[in-house]
Amino acid sequence: MAENTPLQYRNLVIYQVYVRNHGPNGTFADVEADLDRIRNMGTDVLYFMPIHPIGQLNKKGGLGCPYSIQDYEEVNPEYGTKSDFKNLVDHAHALGMKVMIDVVYNHTAHDSRLVAEHPEWFHQDGQGRPVTTVPEWSDVIDLKFEDPALSEYLIHVLQDWVRFGVDGFRCDVASLLPLDFWQQARQAVAEVKEDVIWLAESVHAAFVVDRRQHGLSALSDSELYQVFDLTYDYDIWPIWQAAVRGDAPVARYLEALRFQDCIYPGNYAKMRCVENHDQLRIMKLAGTPQQARAWTALMAFNKGAFFVYAGQESGAMHRPTLFDIDKVAWEGYGEMDFLSRLMRLKKSEAMLRGHLVWMAAEPVVQAVWCHGEDSLYGLFNVNGGSGEVEVSLPDGSYRNLIDDATVQAAGGRMTVPEAGCVVLCSCEQLPRAVYSALIDYVLLE
Repeated sequence: MAENTPLQYRNLVIYQVYVRNHGPNGTFADVEADLDRIRNMGTDVLYFMPIHPIGQLNKKGGLGCPYSIQDYEEVNPEYGTKSDFKNLVDHAHALGMKVMIDVVYNHTAHDSRLVAEHPEWFHQDGQGRPVTTVPEWSDVIDLKFEDPALSEYLIHVLQDWVRFGVDGFRCDVASLLPLDFWQQARQAVAEVKEDVIWLAESVHAAFVVDRRQHGLSALSDSELYQVFDLTYDYDIWPIWQAAVRGDAPVARYLEALRFQDCIYPGNYAKMRCVENHDQLRIMKLAGTPQQARAWTALMAFNKGAFFVYAGQESGAMHRPTLFDIDKVAWEGYGEMDFLSRLMRLKKSEAMLRGHLVWMAAEPVVQAVWCHGEDSLYGLFNVNGGSGEVEVSLPDGSYRNLIDDATVQAAGGRMTVPEAGCVVLCSCEQLPRAVYSALIDYVLLE
């Protein structure tokens, strides 16, 4: 449960893969061939979007969406065999990575095995036809958690995948399922393996409100933390997007981060990303590549697991469609060294055990991880531009941990590189201004 979430989940690095579009053939073997590179970047957890057979009835696009699942117990033959996936899992384990798969229990395909065998397990219209509760999701039909036999079956499937070798579950739209189901599932899975990672795709706050107004299930992030180790950042995602686009002040986003610290469990962990399969690529969303890198560095510096979507290391601007073959535009790995440095930085003792304080939003974001001699001072030029800014650091030379360049603080000012920088310092070097901000922050909590 959240109150027992391992501390190290705060600095996990998760790498997302869509098998269909990852390699030239769209197979498990393609991903396995790429494992050494993925691991060497600094990845801890290899997360697969749904690996199961895809429904064809009422499908979207030419091949259908991976979130429209025919059979939870099998793998998509388009990707290979179950043995091929087992080889991939074993290879990832040998390299020191854990494997996480998508769990899509809110809905199935129209031609799923479950609807054929148990139509009573689904939401139905007045004519007894299975339906979705989200009209735009026309390629799926929604499960209805009233029959205990449904929960027993779904939990059994989770246990089997853990026995297979899976180490974690990313639970699709977890907010739409009953809390007691997730509680039962976690307890039952722990009987097979205790250290399974549970990541909830929590939904936008507006979606929670809309569902509740229509008498449908919708869990807040606070409720999900009763079960899950990590949740998505969608509770404040619209504020972040507005800040990136320049439609809202960056200070508003920082205040939202402070608010998260006030309303969630003391050891809560968020999944922090700048892009994923449902969201625009950061190189597309941000005004310039430099601002995209600054926002990415800030997100890696933020409290919580750092999440990278395959193709991000190539600076991809195009987000592949879910419904057809639409390969990641690799075109080299121009951003890989930058991301690798952020992944390594994520493992610092300061980010694991320290206390994060947001110092300033303008003209650059400034933040400090306070942790004795391992303290980290971050400056992130998310607003664009360049030049000198006021800093709360004593005069001296510091190493920019993003590119190893030397940066100088003189007279309380520092020239900040375009993508920003993170400098290593000790608590003794941090002046009273930092501690005043820390005190104010604690009082706000």
